[in-house]
Amino acid sequence: MWDNERQLETTDAMMTLYYAGPSPFARKVLVAAHELGLQSRINPVVASVSPVGENPAVSAANPLGKIPTLVLESGQAIFDSRVIVDYFDSLTARSLTPRSGEARWVALTGQAQADGMADAALLARYESALRPEAFRWPEWQAGQMAKVLRGLADFELGSHTAGDDLTIADIALGCALGYLDFRFAELDWRRTHPKLAVFYADLARRPSWIATDPKV
Repeated sequence: MWDNERQLETTDAMMTLYYAGPSPFARKVLVAAHELGLQSRINPVVASVSPVGENPAVSAANPLGKIPTLVLESGQAIFDSRVIVDYFDSLTARSLTPRSGEARWVALTGQAQADGMADAALLARYESALRPEAFRWPEWQAGQMAKVLRGLADFELGSHTAGDDLTIADIALGCALGYLDFRFAELDWRRTHPKLAVFYADLARRPSWIATDPKV
């Protein structure tokens, strides 16, 4: 927790962000920074991490050894992605999360659901890509992907915007969908979720999305 004086001290300071392009959580933070006009104050540092491999620079800032991790000029580290975005919101007049009322809880819950989908997809990916074949558990992997499919079905029933009123829930959802395109293209989620397909196409035209494309 920072008091007002500490926030003023860090407002114009350069921040270091440890991230990896393919990470949906790192991209969420980068998109948020662009949407809030903070991108020029962030020094992005590519960092490779995995559940079985430590990155000393990241672990020095974040004992969990995970990305994204934001380090302020003072040396204070902030993590995970939800906390980083909340910090960004505190630095600007605009907030990607409504500051009060029912809309706030809707946005935060939507972010949690999208993040949960991305986390389940990551765990399924780790199971097939990192775990030795003799120890893989197909039923566990299927259970993770079932969470993704339920999340997609639920989001398809709702309404999502890619306009200037987008919230952190919209950004998190877009990052989860982008990760599915990257690692699970065989899902072909657009075919069965046409409303989400329209939303994602609109989101993909935003400058913040184009600037954070991990393939660029």
